[in-house]
Amino acid sequence: MRFDWATRSDVGRMRDHNEDSVWPTTDGVTEDMLAVAVADGMGGHAGGEVASAIALDTAMTVGGDPVMRIQAANLAVVDAARLRPRLSGMGTTLTLALLDPDGDLDIAHVGDSRAYLLRDGTLEQLTRDHSYVAEMIEAGKLTPEEAETHPYRSVLTRAVGLDPTVDVDSYGVILESGDRILVCSDGLTSMLPDGAISTILGVEGSPPAATADALIIAANEAGGADNITVIITDITE
Repeated sequence: MRFDWATRSDVGRMRDHNEDSVWPTTDGVTEDMLAVAVADGMGGHAGGEVASAIALDTAMTVGGDPVMRIQAANLAVVDAARLRPRLSGMGTTLTLALLDPDGDLDIAHVGDSRAYLLRDGTLEQLTRDHSYVAEMIEAGKLTPEEAETHPYRSVLTRAVGLDPTVDVDSYGVILESGDRILVCSDGLTSMLPDGAISTILGVEGSPPAATADALIIAANEAGGADNITVIITDITE
């Protein structure tokens, strides 16, 4: 299989710096193994920016399966905070997808960044948000509409870098030619509903770069309340 990807990260309209980190940092095409990832940092005094950068750099350096990469990233952020007390409490989301040209997609995930699959015009969220409102929705105590304006909608229940151990969700998908994979930070999904994301992703003939640009523009036009990061990968034979 062949992978054609585009990556974009934007500060948004309300923030003065970008705490998201993304891999790869440039667009490209390959028929080899491809790792793509988004990390959305949190923590004052530049802690979020540092946490996401350390986590992503570690995950891309250590190798191994996606879960092992996130576990290593978690320890790296914990160690960095221990050595730099002013960054105590920093953490990050991390959603990492490993695409094998043989057709396997393996995902590891912590936080509320997301991975999606667009197949035959249908958008499917592959990851589960580790957030207060997501858990309340699953428990039937909150509706998706109520969650959109809930005061705790940005509160995570799980993040990389807060404790020496972290529970990592993992998912597997068998890829098909024509699939489109989106990995993104919540700066996109908090601004655009899935229907709008699906419409933009599904524009016929739109390459990954143009589609990524369109998602960033749409999220900013909707308010741009957070940093916005997207990676789109098209799968062909």
